[in-house]
Amino acid sequence: MKRTMTLNLSDMEMDALEVMCEQKGVSKIALVRQALRLYKSVDERLARGDKVFIESADKAEKAELMVL
Repeated sequence: MKRTMTLNLSDMEMDALEVMCEQKGVSKIALVRQALRLYKSVDERLARGDKVFIESADKAEKAELMVL
């Protein structure tokens, strides 16, 4: 079952959403769904006590992802 939700975004948030949609070639709703799945995955790992890192392509840098 799908349910409907209204989402109010600031101009800055909407601009960011539209830019990301254009870059990825997806709709706003598809991007929001992807973001929710990603956030859920990260949140589950953090809840288990795992650490999540972002590593540069050349592996020269690694930074821990901090979720507020």
